[in-house]
Parts: sequence; C-alpha cells; structure tokens
Amino acid sequence: MCGFGLLRVPPLLFLLHRLGTGNTLFCLQAQTMNPGGSGGAGCAPSAEGRRPRCLRLSSVPGADPQRGNDLLLLAAAGEGPEPRGLPVDLAAEEPPPPPAPQHHVLYFPGDVQNYHEIMTRHPENYQWENWSLENVATILAHRFPNSYIWVIKCSRMHLHKFSCYDNFVKSNMFGAPEHNTDFGAFKHLYMLLVNAFNLSQNGLLKNVNVWNKDSKASDYRSNSSSNGCQVEKERTCKRSDESTTSDGEYPPSLKGTSFTLIGFSKGCVVLNQLLFELKEAKKDKNIDAFIKSIKTMYWLDGGHSGGSNTWVTFPEVLKEFAQTGIIVHTHVTPYQVRDPMRSWIGKEHKKFVQILGDFGMQVTSQIHFAKEAPSIENHFRVHEVF
Repeated sequence: MCGFGLLRVPPLLFLLHRLGTGNTLFCLQAQTMNPGGSGGAGCAPSAEGRRPRCLRLSSVPGADPQRGNDLLLLAAAGEGPEPRGLPVDLAAEEPPPPPAPQHHVLYFPGDVQNYHEIMTRHPENYQWENWSLENVATILAHRFPNSYIWVIKCSRMHLHKFSCYDNFVKSNMFGAPEHNTDFGAFKHLYMLLVNAFNLSQNGLLKNVNVWNKDSKASDYRSNSSSNGCQVEKERTCKRSDESTTSDGEYPPSLKGTSFTLIGFSKGCVVLNQLLFELKEAKKDKNIDAFIKSIKTMYWLDGGHSGGSNTWVTFPEVLKEFAQTGIIVHTHVTPYQVRDPMRSWIGKEHKKFVQILGDFGMQVTSQIHFAKEAPSIENHFRVHEVF
C-alpha cells in the first residue's frame, strides 16, 4: 500500500447557532467526540464549554452536478452570533460586531482513512481507526483552533482501502494519478466549497450526521458504493440560486475568507494536480480570486502507488506556483522518503523543495521520526507533529 500515503458569515453562524443551542430544526444532538486512543484524537470541550461537532455533508456536487464528494465539517471553536462579554439585555439591543475574517482548513485524506464507524468494522483498517476522518478533523481543530476544518473525502475507495480522487485528477484503479493541465480540479474544488456553504445557508442539511463513537456501522454493507458507504437515494445538496458557476460573479459566501490546503499521503495528489492546473485556472477571474485567498499549503508525507510523480518536479509548473506567494510546508517520514523500494519519492521531494527555494518561494521541509525505523504508524503520526 504505497499510497498510505466558505461561507457568507451570517449563514454559517446561523447554522452553528441553531445546532449549538438545542434547536431541533435539523434534529441533531451534539455529542462529545472522544473515541480514545493516541494522537490527541479525543476531543474535550473548549474553554467556552462548547463541544466540537463533526457535521457530515453527503454527496455535495462540485463543478459537475453528477459528481459529488462527502465533506466533514468541524466548526471553529467558540463560534456564535451573539456579542460576547455583554449583559444579556444589552447584547439583545446592540448590533453584533463585525465578523472576524474566516479561515478554513481543507484536508484531503490518504488511503484507508474513512468514517470512524466504517474503519472499526473493517477486518484490516480497524487498526488505524485513530486516524479516521473524524479523529483527524479533531487533531486539525487543535492545530488550527480558530479555523473551520473541512475534510474532503475521496469519491471512490477501491477495495475499501485505496483512496481515489477521481473528481480531482484522472486516476487508475488504485488511485495513482495521471496529471494534466486542464482536468478541472480547481473548478471542482471551488464549486464544491460554494455548494457546501450554500448547503448550510439554505437549510438543506437533510442527512447531516453528528459523529458519535458508539454509532453503528450499518452503512458498511455495500461493496458496490463509491466511497465505502451505501449510496444515498437522494442528494443532500442541490444548486441554489446563490451558487455560481465560474462564469458568474465571485459569490459573497467566499468573500473575506482565507484557506489552508493540506494533503496527507494519497491526498497529496490533489494538491499536485492543482499545481499542474494553476496557469490555466488563473485565467478564470473567480477561480483566480479563490487562488489568491489560499495562504498556505501543507504536503504531509505524500505518496501513491504510481512509479513516479509523487512530488511535482517540473520547473515550469513550480515557477508558476512560486508566483502565487503561497507559503509551503512539507513534512515527511522515513516511511515514504527512505523506502529503498521507492527511492524516487525521496529524490522527488528533495527536488520539489529545492526548485521552489530557487524560485524564491517561502518553503520549509522537515523530516520526522528520522531516527526510528520506517513504519506506517509513524507515517500517520505526522498529523501529531507537523
């Protein structure tokens, strides 16, 4: 398994407020996320006494309405529409303060990572349940405490094990990518976010799940589904009048937001594809505005089952990337970059960092667990130390 390798402010705050105050509009009950295990995966109440909530959005459409991805949302700590530090009667009379700029972390998982209830019932993947989508979302919430965490699930899992990002990059059966310059990954990501944001705004959360570690994995029966779960009979999201294609005006829901993109292991193929498309994508004014809102990108121990192109090494592609001013961080472990059977990974990583540095880009590189034997466990533990 080589590949283990945006919201207009009022709608989101309104949604979180309704969820956080016991309103039964969506018939949800918040649960404390505390599955146990290592890696800070347990989730304790925040300082304000609010419990983190993982909300599951199923089959959110992107650029093509027929292609969708599941998203998991973990709200920023302490969000709420009421002014703080004011008496209740005064708070009711005073208008709310201007909303702070919102930051969103977009995370692309690697192989075997799935919903917690599915991983616990899998005959092999149960041993990695500490790195389920929900648990990693919690880890990221601690790492980025004032941000909204979005886990973007792959659209297909081959054999319930190999993550395949078919909606973002042309991939083979096992999810190894075939990169090109015009697949449409940027457009898909852009519209995925627009629709996910409008989903919360328009009250279309018909099948949102709040994660509970004791929930039953009733959806692990289907072997024919695209993502390891039973296929939904009805989409939970549809395009609204406020959704906009890349030909329209930049949607208000994305204005004033900033983004951090994180790829882990196989999930790094999405980040790589975005780099290949960058030059063409910038020609679209709305996607260009979205690109300008991306502040940082993290590559966490990238790898896949293909024989090359684990890291982008084409100077013309990286030169275009360097001009964006995005800050780049790479965090790797011996599991990927020191594997003698896949020696190209370490060489490509080194070249990636070197070329970006030569172009003047702000890039950092760090190897973790360097004195320990390569292991899948340390591969996953990069989430704890990056």
